[in-house]
Amino acid sequence: MSDLLRPVSTPDLAASAGRLREALRQSPPLTHCVTNAVVTGFTANVLLALGAAPAMVDIVGEAEMFAGVASGLLINLGTPTPEQRAASVEAVTGAAASGTPWVLDPVAIGVLPVRTTLAHELAARRPTAIRGNASEILALAGHTAGGRGVDATDGTEAAAGAAQELARTTGAVVAVSGPVDLITDGDRVVRIANGHELLTRVTGGGCALGAVMAAFLGTARQTGDDALTAVAAATLVYTVAAEHAAPVAAGPGTFAVALLDALDAVTADNVAAGARVSEETR
Repeated sequence: MSDLLRPVSTPDLAASAGRLREALRQSPPLTHCVTNAVVTGFTANVLLALGAAPAMVDIVGEAEMFAGVASGLLINLGTPTPEQRAASVEAVTGAAASGTPWVLDPVAIGVLPVRTTLAHELAARRPTAIRGNASEILALAGHTAGGRGVDATDGTEAAAGAAQELARTTGAVVAVSGPVDLITDGDRVVRIANGHELLTRVTGGGCALGAVMAAFLGTARQTGDDALTAVAAATLVYTVAAEHAAPVAAGPGTFAVALLDALDAVTADNVAAGARVSEETR
């Protein structure tokens, strides 16, 4: 479903995630983010902590050019101002021309018409990955009107069929975030049971994961791993780091800082030891 190569089986996924995590650290991917104003700083810090090189280029006239030289691109529709909408389209055009893998995060689509229309337009332009909560994925697949703003009102498993359908229609790997993350390319379905509830109490906890996926896709472009492996690896590394951060946090404020420290410190051995992953083919 992607020009990225080398699919892996479930027993290898934790090892692949650790390998990709170390490859990212050794060769930092330039990760271009057109993302929402609420989470820009946190997203950049997450990428820096992980070892990637963030660039928050959302200016019309620059976005297309920059996407062409970036390793990976995130398009997040959380605050789709006219400038950001135009920059998003520009950036996707640049990514398509250069083969840059890109992630679409259709934040709060469904009942909000401007972002919903744009999300459908961008999804038709063959993103490498789509990341959202269950309500956003159901809305993008045309099954419901969406959730309550950025909050999901549907469970992850309720979106499983829609996620597979969306993957087959768009060619993207689709990642549904929740207590158990579900990731599919339309045929294979990976579930990752790592993570912590405090991620939902930090502004940008989900949005930053989209940027991490873009960074891992950029690294996978160099290592030859396929998009499903890259997206699952990003999710696994991020959620294992969250589990390491939670015990040293007194609440959501200190958790946000501890998460950055954990992303900096997390190793391949940590990922292998902590991974709770299953895979099936439908």
